Amino acid sequence: MSEFEGKVVVITGAGGGLGKAHALEFARRGAKVVVNDLGGSVDGTGGSDAADAVVAEITAAGGTAIANKSSVSDKAGAAKIIQDAVDAFGTIDILVNNAGILRDKSFKKMTLEEWDLVVQVHLNGTAYVTHAAWPIMYEKNYGRIVFTSSGSGIWGNFGQSNYGAAKMGMLGMMNVLAAEGGSHNIRVNCLAPGAATRMTATVPGRPPVDVDNPPPERSPALVTPAVIYMCSEAAPNGKVFQAAGGNFSMAAMYSNLGVSLGTDASYETFLENLDQITDMSKAVEGRARRRPSES
Repeated sequence: MSEFEGKVVVITGAGGGLGKAHALEFARRGAKVVVNDLGGSVDGTGGSDAADAVVAEITAAGGTAIANKSSVSDKAGAAKIIQDAVDAFGTIDILVNNAGILRDKSFKKMTLEEWDLVVQVHLNGTAYVTHAAWPIMYEKNYGRIVFTSSGSGIWGNFGQSNYGAAKMGMLGMMNVLAAEGGSHNIRVNCLAPGAATRMTATVPGRPPVDVDNPPPERSPALVTPAVIYMCSEAAPNGKVFQAAGGNFSMAAMYSNLGVSLGTDASYETFLENLDQITDMSKAVEGRARRRPSES
């Protein structure tokens, strides 16, 4: 029997692309899936029955799923996503935050409204849904949460300052929640995916692609194995996985010990020690800590 048999999984933005691929795979493995999708276009406008279509596909294959069309960017809507899971299936075990929109422009041309819209959906929306699920997971001493971040946040991408800031913000939230939830068996990780989806089709400089029939190497399904792992019993905590086209890797923050200049520190002494301050040859993952004897 699959370890996901009977698990209750909520996936936001699951009407297509990555979210749909995740939903289909979790359902195939026996999970009960809440397919959330507002049904809008990549800029957040419009609407459709995308969530219903995914639910129909899951149930036709013998799986169990319900649709939810609430917006993650609305506090009440985000709470309803989790409440629908509880009402239908009794609890929530796994949350994959995947919903998103794009309003790509260079920072010079971007309006503050466009900034706010993207941050509201990606960062605040992720926080809202997670906040609704958190007490349930905390009380039951079990939970798996995935934040869908991006290389745009980790490495940067022209024309995506709003998107990149929101995605990097997820890493900060992950670090804190991984620490807060670890003792309650809640594991929080980030995914930085790459695939042909409606969203990536609009990214400046990308070649055109038929997102309904993507080339095999850009299939969203090739990202899903990393998500399954991050939601498994063996899931790590506080890690960032990159996944695209069947290629998988990790990204991490590193730091060095630098130098201690004491209370006499000045701009001049900073410059004198710049080579040691910037030497990353002995950097370690996470926060490097200086022993008292090294001060």
